[in-house]
Amino acid sequence: MSQVPPRRGSDARPSAGRRDPARARRRIRREPRRLRRWLLGASVLVVGWTLGPLVAVGSRIAREPVPEGGQQTARCVPAQLNVSAQLAGTNLVVSPLPNSYDASPHTQISILGAPAADISNVTATGSFTGEHAGQLIAYSQGDGASFVPEQAFAQGETVQVHGELHTGRAIKDFGYQFTVDYPDPIYYQGPGSKVALTAGAYQSFHSAPQLHPPDVEVTHSTPEAEAEGDIFTAPYAGPGQMGPMITEPNGQLVWMYPEPENVFSTNLQVQSLYGEKVLTWWQGYIPQNGFGIGEEVVANSSYQAIMHIDAGNGDKADLHVFSIEPNNAAVLTVFNTIHCDLSAVGGPADGDVTDTAFQELDLKTGLVRREWTPIDHVSLSASYPSDDHVSAEWPWDYFHLNTVDERSDGTTLLSARNTSQLYLIDSQTGQVTASIGGKKSSVTVEPGAETAYQHDATTLPNGDISIFDNGGSPFTSHSQSRALVIELNLHSNTDTKVAEFVHPRPLQASSQGSVQLLPNGNWFVGWGGEPYFSEFNAAGEMIYDAHLPVEIIPNHNNEHANSYRAYQFEWSGTPTSPPAIAAETQGHGLTVYASWNGATEVASWEVLGGASQEHLSPLSSAAKSGFETAITVPSEAYVEVEALDSAGAAIGHSAIVAG
Repeated sequence: MSQVPPRRGSDARPSAGRRDPARARRRIRREPRRLRRWLLGASVLVVGWTLGPLVAVGSRIAREPVPEGGQQTARCVPAQLNVSAQLAGTNLVVSPLPNSYDASPHTQISILGAPAADISNVTATGSFTGEHAGQLIAYSQGDGASFVPEQAFAQGETVQVHGELHTGRAIKDFGYQFTVDYPDPIYYQGPGSKVALTAGAYQSFHSAPQLHPPDVEVTHSTPEAEAEGDIFTAPYAGPGQMGPMITEPNGQLVWMYPEPENVFSTNLQVQSLYGEKVLTWWQGYIPQNGFGIGEEVVANSSYQAIMHIDAGNGDKADLHVFSIEPNNAAVLTVFNTIHCDLSAVGGPADGDVTDTAFQELDLKTGLVRREWTPIDHVSLSASYPSDDHVSAEWPWDYFHLNTVDERSDGTTLLSARNTSQLYLIDSQTGQVTASIGGKKSSVTVEPGAETAYQHDATTLPNGDISIFDNGGSPFTSHSQSRALVIELNLHSNTDTKVAEFVHPRPLQASSQGSVQLLPNGNWFVGWGGEPYFSEFNAAGEMIYDAHLPVEIIPNHNNEHANSYRAYQFEWSGTPTSPPAIAAETQGHGLTVYASWNGATEVASWEVLGGASQEHLSPLSSAAKSGFETAITVPSEAYVEVEALDSAGAAIGHSAIVAG
């Protein structure tokens, strides 16, 4: 995301310690529990994060002592950058990367490129801790396995890996080494007061009093835009409740999952899992540093959480990227903060750096199929932010990965906010094959194609790349943020602007943002740090514009609403919970309020009433009108509502309540 805009005037937010990889197969929990049940436990999860591995001290976080024989000044950069993850003389691709210095103490040893049955006698021996017992566990895709040690490695030790690869009748020995990093616990800034519910900036409902979503104000719309899909956001700051939220183009709520206080959500979208459409989002804690410590949630069309996905290698999932891949794997980002000697780039020898990783996880086993980290491939000198005044509390976020886009040509597209660069890496070896923009571009960036602190780079069906170009922070590159489309020609080594879309306001988003090519050829833009989302047609005309609350909130450091990204999708949801009802006496009659959080197939409501709960008959009906529909009926002792679809069939009944 870039740094997530602050909740209370900071430029970022308060990571948690890594966890034991021996639980790898349990990291993805397929639990068909209701989201409401998870909600009751989420506050406990937050307490666990705050009281567990997160340690706050007055000026610096105490590090664990260096083992005897270990480095007193931690090295994090390898002797040679951008080496291959493929072991010489084999087709095996491994992580941690050979001769790297930033492996997690809790790392698995991931081996891709051969069936697990062809890999044997894997050993991992630490220079301090000796040989580690462990299991070699196969990936469900059939193309490799992870050696999962029973115990963590020691910080600063060098690990020797050896094994055998069976190829036909031949047996080939393989081996390599890596060095374990010195993790920094992340400074925990205690949660502040929740932003108050500001009158006029959030919605309330008679039938769903537990919901207070922020208002969505539509300022411009056309029939073309109104006929398209729903809008997906995840407000995490500002008035009203925070949490994943779906709205109609007219701003009316479709569904919201209100997070507990001080639990945040980002990146709500529709993806495909095992051939079915699912909702996915990140939820967790956002520290002062502007990344995420949490989990990815996958929910079915009934809004039941069917997976809670942790990162591997003892890490927590970051908020920036979560993509379900066709091979039943998922790609996500992880932000690790580690102790690092930065003297080679003018920083302190006793320094600290954020080493952004992405991991590919096997969704069936929870194993890490591969991990890629920038410190192994991209020079620290590529960063624009200064490394002055770094500390364990504020490690140098030199890269800030916010895009991982798997391409059909065997490469992966990355976007790094703090180098203002895009990268193409070889998806197998992990080596950077092209860098676009920034300080040392390997291609010629034509006028108008430059980006600064960009987000959400996506390869389009025709090979072009769409980008949310923030423009700089401060805006020294260009005067406003924009959605940008570029053509990257690797034959001529040029990067050319194809199109751009700007808001007439104009908007300057210092962080976050998204660009989505819609099936009809239009473009949907989420403006990130500015709470707007807009649709443009192919000619560049804005045909839709809406925003979350933008007013200044007294005593909250001028905070307004934020949603990291915004999307538009077709979605059909059928909750397992019943419709909701409320009834109020109005004169000599009743006003009955009906709603059904998340139901997309309701066309109309019918009110039934009677003198007893056992004998109810139809009183009146009305077309569905927004999230909550009000229907006036004669007074009855008891009433209920029935949801009807477009064919007039009943699809849900509320509880019976007193009139």
